[in-house]
Amino acid sequence: MKWKGRRASSNVEDRRGMRGKSIAAGGGIGGIVLVLLFTLLGGDPGTLLNNFGGTSTQTSQPYQATEQEEELADFVSVVLADTEEVWTEIFEENGMTYKEPTLVLYTGSVQSACGTSSAAVGPFYCPGDQKLYIDLSFYGELQQKFQAPGDFAMAYVIAHEVGHHVQTLLGTSDEIMPLRNQLSETEFNKYLVRFELQADYYAGVWAHHAQGMDLLEEGDLNEALTAASAVGDDTIQKRARGYAVPESFTHGTSEQRKNWFYRGFQNGTIEGGDTFEAVNL
Repeated sequence: MKWKGRRASSNVEDRRGMRGKSIAAGGGIGGIVLVLLFTLLGGDPGTLLNNFGGTSTQTSQPYQATEQEEELADFVSVVLADTEEVWTEIFEENGMTYKEPTLVLYTGSVQSACGTSSAAVGPFYCPGDQKLYIDLSFYGELQQKFQAPGDFAMAYVIAHEVGHHVQTLLGTSDEIMPLRNQLSETEFNKYLVRFELQADYYAGVWAHHAQGMDLLEEGDLNEALTAASAVGDDTIQKRARGYAVPESFTHGTSEQRKNWFYRGFQNGTIEGGDTFEAVNL
C-alpha cells in the first residue's frame, strides 16, 4: 500500500507504556458487548471478563518503541486518515454526517468504556466511547501465527474495526444488542456472525475506494483476503483444538469473511452490505 509521506490522522491517542489495572469486579453490558461483538479474533472471553473492573487506575512508565513499532504506528495513523476521508464522503453522499472515531494505541492492557481488557483479545472497537483499540504487537501475531503478512493485511484489520464504528453510527449495533436477551446463545450467535460479516463488507468498501485513490499496490488485495480468511471462526477453532463447532461461531467462517470483504471491494457502497437480509452468507 502506498502510505509513506501521506497525511496521518489527528485522531490517534497514544497510551503505550500505560497499564490499566482493575480494582473492583464488574463489567456490565459494556463488557458483554466487547466480548461478543468487538473482538476481531474471537479471543478467549474468560481472559477479557477476568480483567473487567468497576473502577481502575492507570500507571505510566517510560516507553521506548522500536523503530519497527514506530513505523507501524505511523502506518495505522495513515490508514485511519484514509478511512476518515472515504467514510466522510460516503456519508455525505447519503445525506449523513460521519463522526470520526479515535484510535488508541496501547501495550499490554487498556481501559475503555467497555472495561479493562488485555492485548489477548486482539484489536477491538468499543461503542461506548467510539474508539478503536490496538496493541501493535498484534501485527506480529497476524504475520506469524495467522500467516497473513503484508501491510494491507494490517490495513484490513483497521478497516474492519472502523466498520464496527460505521455500524454504531448507522444504528445497527443498537438494533442487534437487544436480541441478546430475547434469543438463545446459539440463535444470537447467528446474528453476531452477520454483524461481523457486515464489518468485513464495510472494510471492503473502504478498500474499493482506496483502490480508486490509487493507493493499492500489486498483491494488496490478496493480502487482505488472506487476513480475512485467516481469522475465520472455523480456521481459528481448528488451529486451537483440531475441530470446529459451527453453533459457537460469532464472526463467520474463513470463506464467509473473505467473500463479504470481496463483495464490499467490488460494490463500494453501503447498500450492498445488508448481511442480515442475505439468504446465503
